[in-house]
Order: sequence, then C-alpha cells, then structure tokens
Amino acid sequence: MSRSSSSASVAAGRYSILLPTYNERENLPIITDLIVHTMETHHIDFEIVIVDDNSPDGTGSVARRLSELYGPDRIKLFERAGKLGLGSAYRDGLKLVTGEFVFLMDADFSHHPKFMPRMIEVQRESSVDIVTGTRYRDGGGVHGWDLHRKLTSRVANFLAQVLLNPPASDLTGSFRLYKRCVLEKLISSFEPSGYVFQMEILVRAAASGYSIREVPITFVDRVYGVSKMGGNEIVTYLKALARLVWVI
Repeated sequence: MSRSSSSASVAAGRYSILLPTYNERENLPIITDLIVHTMETHHIDFEIVIVDDNSPDGTGSVARRLSELYGPDRIKLFERAGKLGLGSAYRDGLKLVTGEFVFLMDADFSHHPKFMPRMIEVQRESSVDIVTGTRYRDGGGVHGWDLHRKLTSRVANFLAQVLLNPPASDLTGSFRLYKRCVLEKLISSFEPSGYVFQMEILVRAAASGYSIREVPITFVDRVYGVSKMGGNEIVTYLKALARLVWVI
C-alpha cells in the first residue's frame, strides 16, 4: 500500500491548521499552497485559520486574497489589533476552528507540510492526544541555522530535559497536532506568553496525563523575512523554565 493511500485511509475527521502571522507576506502564499496540495493529495478534510497581528507589511491583505482564492470555508482569517503574542494568537484562532484536530505550525516555511500525513497517521494508529514534531530524534534535523542558534536550541532543550524530565525530546518546537478538546483544555489552564508557550503547554499536558507521541521532522530556517526570536525571548524562556520547576 502506498503512503498516499495509507494516509488517506487513516485521515478520518477534520483538521484545522492554525497559522499565526506577523510580517509573513512572502511566506504565506507558499506555505498555504503547500498545505493545500499536501492535504488534498492525501484526501484529508481540512481548513486553514490565519491569525494575523496587524502586520505592517500587509500580510492581512495577502491572507484576505488567499481566502478569496481558495474560499472562506477553506481559509479563515482572524485579524487582531496588534502584536499580542503567540499563545494568545492560538487562543483567538481556536474561536474559528471547526476541526476535531488542530495543527499548530509556523507560517515562515520552517515546517514542511509533507510531515503532516505522517503525524495524522501516528495519531490515528495510537489515538494519542498530542503528536509533536521533533528535530532531535533519528530522521529529524535542522537546516540553515548558524552555530549560535543551534547551540541556543540545544541548551534550551537540555535544560528542560534535566529540570522537567518531559516525555518529549523537543520542547521548543512548534509543529504539533492536538486533539482539539485537549488543546482547548490546556490553553485555558494557563496564560500563554510568547515562545515559551510551546514548552509550557507540553509540560502541562504531560503533568495532566495526556498522551504524547513524537514524529521526526526536518526544520528549515525561514527563506523570507526576519526571525522574531531575540534576546528577550531567551530571558523569558529561562524565567518560565524556573517557574515550571516549582509549579509542575
């Protein structure tokens, strides 16, 4: 049986893909086309929910044109007043989703949709609550990062592994598939803030007894635009890590 037919046979249900955006006008059409092609090739019922934080580069206008092109049932847009943070973008995006399952992924082309059918397959085979992509298992990897970014990511994950002992190898990754009901419960249980959201929600999921499986993925650094990760996010991550050691 081919990968295509196998994936089609296990992809029962509707899948919502949440794409938070800020200054992604070059990347958004590319990632949207790749998602549509992948999901339609594998006969997967899906929708894309774009949450834009009033991007000054006109990402919102691009999203509106994409919705006109593909149809409002295929692509939905939640436009926010400003840059309000990644975690709250997911919370707002959930207001529009209709799928039983929700993908969280980046819109900057760092996460290739080709991994989505495999993540769906793993979820359907085991009925786990969360399938998370990992760069740090056999078959996974990172391309396009300089040594500083690689070391930063490795150290961040090493500290989390030592201090929190999570059931996942890649806590700072953001390419995941959730049961919608699980994501809604988790995201309502704490106040998500910035990029530490990815680490905190997975740690809280494990502490709450939700099941987690990993799928190796390849992370590719953005082609267009500028990374939003800066020194402030690193400091925030370290503070959040210390807080989670005490509260989880």
